[in-house]
Amino acid sequence: MQADPHQLSLSLSRRRLLQLSALGGMGLLGACGRGSTVQLVYGRGEFPSAWAKRLPDPWRAQPLEGPEAVLSARGAALMQLGDGWLGSAEAMDWQSFVPPGTPAASELWEGLAPEAQLLTRLFRPEPAPPLAYPWAFGTWMLVLRNRRDLVSRSAEGWMLLMDPSLRGQLVLPASPRLVIDLALRQLGLPPGDPASLRDPRLGDQLVGLRAQAAALDDRDGLNLLLSGTVEAAVLPSQRVLPLLRSDTRLTALLPASGSALWWNLLLRPARTREVPPLRWLLQAREAPLLNRLLAAGWVPPLRRELLAAALARWPSAVASLLYPEPAVLARCTSLPPLQPEQRDWLQSLWDRSGS
Repeated sequence: MQADPHQLSLSLSRRRLLQLSALGGMGLLGACGRGSTVQLVYGRGEFPSAWAKRLPDPWRAQPLEGPEAVLSARGAALMQLGDGWLGSAEAMDWQSFVPPGTPAASELWEGLAPEAQLLTRLFRPEPAPPLAYPWAFGTWMLVLRNRRDLVSRSAEGWMLLMDPSLRGQLVLPASPRLVIDLALRQLGLPPGDPASLRDPRLGDQLVGLRAQAAALDDRDGLNLLLSGTVEAAVLPSQRVLPLLRSDTRLTALLPASGSALWWNLLLRPARTREVPPLRWLLQAREAPLLNRLLAAGWVPPLRRELLAAALARWPSAVASLLYPEPAVLARCTSLPPLQPEQRDWLQSLWDRSGS
């Protein structure tokens, strides 16, 4: 049967499936011979169970309590981490995600959106090899509970956070870097430009933004919002999007100025000899699993046209939050690990804004 050219990277031919099955078996013979399981470790709640349950034998997915525990799991063959934790482990701790020369490995990288390319190399310049597999991404968005008055002013973008009615009714991210990113966007300054951090207006803007917040706690921010403790929160899209169809009290806004992007990655520790199960990884790009991942807010970072059919199943307003429109996505930025001098400057800026 002739494949739809728009779905070419998402639909594997029977021959390719057989090749990948054979490759997966070759990569796992050693583990089977040792009579042991091969572990993928992930932070609890940071990996979709529908996908984890499809892992082929002898692989097993093991949830752990947070990224610190993931980084400490010495026997793991694959690790799940968010991009915010990349600075907690040196690049030398990771090896090429797929061993050089592995047959059919190109299948894994075909179709990735341009925004994902830097993440595969952990922000290192070419020709660095792919060290990470970015399997999900999204934005940070403003979520409002029963505030139609503010929704009607959505064109104000992130400046809505400064509305007097939200003072003490707002939860901001726990990460100082993300709050600084919000302040930069409120001022219309490009977050990716180092000169923006030296703008004399930034300090005052950050002071005002922090004064609005009841808490800096994106982990429990959704619970605070749902319980009515606060009326607004800035949250990662994955936690919010699954609720929009069922909870009519909530409205999610992604301002036209964009946001920082969050990334979810799989990495291969330097000490493992196991080859990632390629066929299993590629299943996340195909129905029906792809539809389940999108419903849970996990969006594969593929080129837009490769997700068009799956996104068409959603209302257009929700689809544009799952995968932002090109003009908005162009204004979204990834946050690379900080250099020591950058970290010191941001820490100083943050400390001054809270005094």
